[in-house]
Formats: sequence, structure tokens, C-alpha cells
Amino acid sequence: MAEAATVQLPAMDEALLQSDLDALAALTERDRPWTRRSFTSMFLKGRDYLRSAYEKEGLEVRLDEAGNVVGRWQGSDKSAPVLMTGSHSDTVPSGGRFDGIAGVLSALAAVRTLKAAGYQPRHSIEVVDFLAEEPSEWGLSCVGSRGMVGALGPKEFSLLGPDGERLNDAIDRIGGNSGKLGKPLRDDIASFLEVHIEQGPVLEARSIPIGIVSSIAGISRLKVSFEGTAAHAGTVPMTMRQDAGLAMARFILSVSQAAKNVTDRGHFTATTGVIRVWPGGANVVPGASEIIVDIRAEQDGAMDDFLSLALKLANEAAQQEGCLVTDFDILSRTFAVPCDEKLRKEIALVSEELGLEHITLASGAGHDAAFVARVAPVAMIFIPCHEGKSHCPEEWTETSAIATAAGLVARTLMRLDGGQ
Repeated sequence: MAEAATVQLPAMDEALLQSDLDALAALTERDRPWTRRSFTSMFLKGRDYLRSAYEKEGLEVRLDEAGNVVGRWQGSDKSAPVLMTGSHSDTVPSGGRFDGIAGVLSALAAVRTLKAAGYQPRHSIEVVDFLAEEPSEWGLSCVGSRGMVGALGPKEFSLLGPDGERLNDAIDRIGGNSGKLGKPLRDDIASFLEVHIEQGPVLEARSIPIGIVSSIAGISRLKVSFEGTAAHAGTVPMTMRQDAGLAMARFILSVSQAAKNVTDRGHFTATTGVIRVWPGGANVVPGASEIIVDIRAEQDGAMDDFLSLALKLANEAAQQEGCLVTDFDILSRTFAVPCDEKLRKEIALVSEELGLEHITLASGAGHDAAFVARVAPVAMIFIPCHEGKSHCPEEWTETSAIATAAGLVARTLMRLDGGQ
């Protein structure tokens, strides 16, 4: 084995990386490319391919109790904590050719390159494919990473999926052991690196190959209901209405403008994606309305302030239309997860050594790294995707971009291992 200080990494094998990408892309529902929903037979075929790919590189492969596929390259010091990298192989419907897969395959390619160079790590290196990162048919995302860190319990296990199958039974069906979950499975992870397509337009628009993630945004889902008076659309004068649809519309516009005004507190978005009115007739003034707002913030304080402001804006919108706010309910709330500063600096140093331009940006999407952060330092590397499209059939990332990330991961793993 080569001495760490003398290791020269070979060029990334893009042809083999492309072969892996194509093989997994071919494992899809024919009428919905590129689809491998978690827990399905197609998903398990994808995992069989990954197991085989791991084994070809000499990794010890196992399925942990949370249903995560882990390939381990044993280090020379068995007492040293693990360097972990990877992502997920499940997809949303019709939108998963690169989302998650880029992270798993870049991790595998990084290990492949280190092995080709004759490198022998002191720390064990693990490549992980987390179970069900995308929202599953059980209504829960990040199932495998939650399980790894002890964030699955009776409430989650009781969720019902297709044919009334409980989540714990589904985990057991694909080879996990839900009876062992409920507490952290790992206390031996020194660091976790996750490569992911940006899922946004910034890197491509600025022709920058690497984004170093500052934090993973917290997410709140807010339901707001308005009550007015249903009335005949042709007989009630415009000045005498209590139109719950208009109250809702005023609120949507005010929330959007308020989010645009959050300019100095990191990444921040607010999106109204669910809109309902009752009774829903073309010739009826709406008597009731309901919306759900998705709010994402890099800073928890910004989220707290915005939620307070949103209540004020809802009441103002209702008052302007002679309506009432009958429900203001925070359906869910997760908190922002900062990426580890030391790991971010290591990635930046390696990027500079490799001549890779990079910027810092937040992740507005959730990732497994947010849960792994409960038990280990985490960092994320973003790569460009075409026009920022993701979760759709048009999602695309160049193989060369994934190869660049794999090279960055390989060098960063060496630094963390003490080899450079």
C-alpha cells in the first residue's frame, strides 16, 4: 500500500461512473421515468445493483437495523471512528435520475479512486445508501437516517402505507430490524459528507462547480383558514361581500412580499402551494378558504419572527374583507441544521488545492445529513444541475460534475484520515 504522503490519485474513471448512472437509471418504472419508490421491488433491484457495485470494490456490505445499505472499507486502526459518505437511492415519482444517486455514486467513485491509488486508510470509510430519504408512501421522509440516530419510535412505526402496512413492518420486510430502533445505532462516526445536486439554479447560472453548504434550512408548514359569507355571485354588490377567497388572496400576496423583505438573515422562502375555497362554485362568493404555506429559513430566529408576522398579516387580510381567521395552525416545524465549520473549511481547502471555484450557500431542501448531524459532524457539497430542475423528469447533471465532486470527496477523505 502507498504511503499517505506520497499518494497521487489517478484521474476519475468517468466511463465507469457513467455506467453506474445508466444502470440505475434503467431500473425505473417504465411509465414513470425515473422512479424507484422506497420499499418497492424496483427500489430493491436498485439496491441489489449497489450491493454488487460495493462488493466489486472490495467493500464489506451489510444492511443495518434501520434498513440502510452500508459498504465498509476497513481502516488499519479498528479503534478509529468512521469516515462516512453517501446519500440515498430512492426517488420521488418521475424525478430521481440524479437526486440522491449523485451522492451515492460519487462516494463509491471516491473510494474506487483511493483504492486504485493504493491508499490504505487509517479510519474505516463507509459508503451509505440511506433508506427512504424522499417522502415515502407512509408520509415520512429520511426513514433510514432517522432510524440510525434514534429518531424513529412508536408514533412513526404506526404510520400506515400501501395495503395498511405499518412502517415498522415495511422496515422489517426489506431486511431491517425495527425492534432494535428507538435509540442511536451509531456513536462511532467522525464525519459525514454528502454530495447532492443543488436542486436550484445558482451554481449553473454563475458557472461555479462547487457549493459548500452552510446549513440545511428549517421547515415550517402553516395552515390558515378564513371564514366569510357564501353568497350569490351575481346579486351581492362588491362592496357588501365577506369574500373568504379574497382574504386568502390578500394573505398570499402579503406573505410573499414579507418573505422577499427578509434579505439579511440568510436563505429564506415562503411558498403557498395548497389553496382551497368552499363551496367552490363558479357562481358563489367563497364563504370559507384554507391555505398551507411552506416556510424555509436558514436561521431559526428568522422563522420565529416570520411566523409571528404571518398571524398579523392573516388578521389584516381577513379584516380588509370583513372575514375572520378561524384557524392558524403550525402543522410541522423542523429547525435549521448548521453544517460543521471545520468540515466546511477542509472542503474549501481541498477545493482550492484542486483549483475548483466554490461558493457558500444554504440548502433549502431537507437531506439525510440533517439527521446524521445529531450524532456526528456533517457537511454537504452541492454540484450544478441543469436550469436548477429537480424532482421532475428533466432533472439533469453532467457526469463530469459528479466526477468532480467525487474527486473532491476523495481528497477530503484523505485529509480527514490524516493522509494529506
